[in-house]
Parts: sequence; structure tokens; C-alpha cells
Amino acid sequence: MEQMGFAICCLTCDADDVAGSPRCKSCISSHIRTRDKIADGPAESKADRISREFVTMLAKPIDYIDDPIHGETMAQYKMLIDAHHGLTPATTTEEIQAKFEALKNKKSISLIRNVATNRVWGEEVLGAEEREELLIKIAGEPKQKIPTWEELLEEVGDLLDSD
Repeated sequence: MEQMGFAICCLTCDADDVAGSPRCKSCISSHIRTRDKIADGPAESKADRISREFVTMLAKPIDYIDDPIHGETMAQYKMLIDAHHGLTPATTTEEIQAKFEALKNKKSISLIRNVATNRVWGEEVLGAEEREELLIKIAGEPKQKIPTWEELLEEVGDLLDSD
């Protein structure tokens, strides 16, 4: 719900916050329809544009805490979401330093990097046949061989010689 910009509903809901529960599923499906209606087609009116901006801001409130108009509200909203998730803001210098250290030591997650480092062949460079095999697996059909200039000239020479 938070990624869709509708975490406020979870904050005000009287049901237990259990992912996959029937109540959560019905809210999520309702909010997906609402989000799709808001984002459907070009924004034709000022209300369309404002609603899109608002949902964008609610989806990532931390990105808008510096906004001169909505910043204070977004900061408060983010604190409510964090409290709902059981996160408390750092209040002492030690807590702040510990949070900075944790962020500094946190490994960044990158799907591309993870896939690349988990390659079966490691640092080994693939040969032409292995590259072609991978391309066939990805593209679904073998790549047509494009002849080199030398091959084309040789073919033309053979045609001229045969005449």
C-alpha cells in the first residue's frame, strides 16, 4: 500500500495488519483500481494533475520533505508510516551515529550486480560459441551470420570465375 501512496489507509484501518489477509486484499485491489483510474490517460484537468502529484508524493513522502508547501505534512506522514512499521526516530546522538553507521555498512542491493557476480563461469571470458548459445537462449533464434567483406569479395570472384 505504501508503494501505491495509500499507506494512510493502513494507518487508519481497524483490522490487524497481516499481509495477505482478506481485508488487506480487498483494500489493495480497491486501491489498485483507484490508482489506475488516476493514472489512466493524459491529465485533462487541474484536478487530474493535482491528484497524480498527490499520489506520487504519498508514495514516496521522504522525497518531498523539502517541499515548501507540503514538506511538513510529508515529514509527519513519513513518521506515522515509520511508527506503524515499528520504527522509531533517533533521539540521542548515539542513536543517530548508530543509524549512520548502519546505513554506511549496509550493502546496496542491485539485481544486475547480484546476477553478474553469481555467474557460473565466474571471471572466465566466454568463447564465441558460448556467446552464441546464450544469445539463442535469450533471443530465441540463432543470429544470422553476416558475411565479411572478404567473404563477399571471394564469393563474387568465384561467381566471375565460374562464368
